[in-house]
Amino acid sequence: MSFEIHVSGHVKQVVDQTVPRLVDDLVASGITAGDPDLWGPEAASEAAVRLGWVDAVSVSRPLVDEILALRADLVARGLTRVVLAGMGGSSLAPEVITRTAGAPLVILDSTDPAQVLAAIDGDAESGSLAQTILVVASKSGSTIETDSAQRAFAAAWSDLGIDPSERIVVVTDPGSPLEQSAREAGYRVFTADPNVGGRYSALTAFGLVPSGLAGVDIAELLDEAEATLLEVAIDDPRNPALTLAAAIAGGDPRRDKLGLISDGTHIVGLPDWIEQLVAESTGKHGTGILPVVLLPLSPEVDRTPADMQLVRLVDDAVHFRLIEQHPDEVLVSGSLGAQFVVWEYATAIAGRMLGINPFDQPDVESAKAAARALLESRPALSDPAFTANGVEVRVSDPELAASGTLAGVLDALWARLGPDGYVAVQAYADRTSVPQLSGIRELIAADTGRPTTFGWGPRFLHSTGQFHKGGPASGVFLQIIGAGEVDLEIPGRPFTFRQLITAQAAGDADVLVAHGRPVVTLTLTDPQVEVLSLFEAAQ
Repeated sequence: MSFEIHVSGHVKQVVDQTVPRLVDDLVASGITAGDPDLWGPEAASEAAVRLGWVDAVSVSRPLVDEILALRADLVARGLTRVVLAGMGGSSLAPEVITRTAGAPLVILDSTDPAQVLAAIDGDAESGSLAQTILVVASKSGSTIETDSAQRAFAAAWSDLGIDPSERIVVVTDPGSPLEQSAREAGYRVFTADPNVGGRYSALTAFGLVPSGLAGVDIAELLDEAEATLLEVAIDDPRNPALTLAAAIAGGDPRRDKLGLISDGTHIVGLPDWIEQLVAESTGKHGTGILPVVLLPLSPEVDRTPADMQLVRLVDDAVHFRLIEQHPDEVLVSGSLGAQFVVWEYATAIAGRMLGINPFDQPDVESAKAAARALLESRPALSDPAFTANGVEVRVSDPELAASGTLAGVLDALWARLGPDGYVAVQAYADRTSVPQLSGIRELIAADTGRPTTFGWGPRFLHSTGQFHKGGPASGVFLQIIGAGEVDLEIPGRPFTFRQLITAQAAGDADVLVAHGRPVVTLTLTDPQVEVLSLFEAAQ
């Protein structure tokens, strides 16, 4: 079998109670047949044009030779460095695929000017701009982050006397504004199945083009996925997708936090992809499942909250020792292609169990609209409530800043947590220069005793941002903004990358506050230095 799942303890009882009903309702075969009515009449019209991922393996097969031929041509011309400009589903799947295969791919899913400059300049290890091609991936063709990256790269190549049309590869939906402009500019264009939503697009052109150009054996990935298609298509209690869906969305009361642990698996970074898939698909209408990416020794693993279900990703799910060591957990193992297929099916089934449409994202646009409004008016930042150790502190509620200290502000924010609450840390910073910033998640989880998520901005706006506004109103939000003197113009735009990322952070904060969520924003004027002050305060 290409995918194995084991459940025990409480979760096994939930699965045993839930799966027979899913089998009787013919849910698995219904999804495979493309039945749009499975999620109710309100979701039917969208589901009718969002189930293309079920056929992604067969639809994508003809792409393989085309992608490999392009890679061979690029390598022959000395173009061996591949940069991917994409957000959300357009970048998370290729990141998992290439990291697991050990293939070099530079991911640019940020508008932080220092991170953009680093992607443009390259380095001795990955290669220079002269050796680089850029894959621009956007379903809508209007994603501001990818458009800005494309403009910056094109200008940089032009400065070197290099024709950008020889270096840019576009992946988009047919008929999008990006397809039209790309063809007019002479770029190489791959169009994907428009009946596949971004977070379900791992096995479409969005996942395959950048991965294949980076050197991954994408035919093998499709073979892995194909090997599990029959298992997930049948209405049978042994269907792993039915079991997984029941485990993460069943039970009364339901455990609405999903702890994801990679423990010895050969797959690198899969929880980040699952996080987007599950959070954006289920976080709406005041309900949802909150994925929390964990380490094997994270506080939530040692003292698991009652409202969290742990899923452990391993390379041998049925090994007796693992089962004995981790009762009441879900253990899953399998090839990467199989994981993509099973999790996509399970998430769609979970949406049906929750009574929501797993294919829309009604609250994602709100933060984008707020950012656009701020870019148009470009108001001055409000004065901080106070500044401590170089960290500027801004709060949604003056009472949060009453202590006048970093530690006091954080304590005041944690005090807003209810028994079912969670903390969302949102870092608008260059993740290539301050990767250690993500370590604050562990400190906060230990300090609060509640599930804590960490997202790099603005990329999380295209994924977990949906859950933050549309899911349960139980989160508290800590924004960390990495300021700095580095900035970069966006050719043809009246704003810079620094102004863009600042507006994205401020816009999201405004929307969260409008939804009644408490927000603390900490601006690090010198991130490399002040991250230490932040860690001390978080403890």
